Amino acid sequence: MSNLLLPKMVCIDIETTPIESYTWGLWEQNVGLEMIKTEWSILAFCSKVIGKPGVEYADTGGRGAGKVRDDSKLLKRLWTILNEADIVIGQNVRRFDIKKINARLVMAGYKPYSPVRVIDTLDAAKKTFAFTSNRLAWTSKYMTDTPKSEHKKYPGFELWAACLKDDPGAWAEMKKYNVQDVVATEKLYAKLRPWMSNHLNLGVYVGNKETHACPACGSLNTQRRGRATTQAFQYWRYQCVDCGSWSKASLRIKGSGANRD
Repeated sequence: MSNLLLPKMVCIDIETTPIESYTWGLWEQNVGLEMIKTEWSILAFCSKVIGKPGVEYADTGGRGAGKVRDDSKLLKRLWTILNEADIVIGQNVRRFDIKKINARLVMAGYKPYSPVRVIDTLDAAKKTFAFTSNRLAWTSKYMTDTPKSEHKKYPGFELWAACLKDDPGAWAEMKKYNVQDVVATEKLYAKLRPWMSNHLNLGVYVGNKETHACPACGSLNTQRRGRATTQAFQYWRYQCVDCGSWSKASLRIKGSGANRD
């Protein structure tokens, strides 16, 4: 099977700067709009085309602390990446990354990029499993060989604070942290994909009447195993030898159902 037949699938993860604001305390503070000093922006991003080697990383560092919040170059590249992608994959990407990118793009005057489908590994984990935790720190540790980076040199918020100061060491740590998250997410996605009942059907890109392609991974290496029965008809059932996902043929078995051929 040629990967050229499959849609372009991109795994993505962004990091943002914090909002600077005025408060009168540390606990249970309500920050009004008039108390905001500096709005948030995109600090860094990493993207990777699923199934291909190499990652792309970019941040706002290296131009001085006064320009760390200038994400104009990142926005230009992110728009292109999304415009060229068919599917975007990420951990909590539906509620955070995509919406944050969209917010910054529209604020900067960009027109919409071409429509993309979104696959969220966090949503998949919540829907089908009862893990101890659905956070990437847990799922990547127990289901991949690339656990989420803990950025121990700059623990917690220290990493973001140091990047805001344009600290070269912090940027190096941020790159490692960001890249490792994307690599871990791709590997987690590969583990969860065969279990996703609502995954985009990749089989339509490569299958035909003579061959049954796996809807989860697009592989033609499938085996017919039994029948799937609905309220009205029966269909041949298949399992993918490569990823293990189960599916059924799109055409019913002739002679099956209440209204037989």
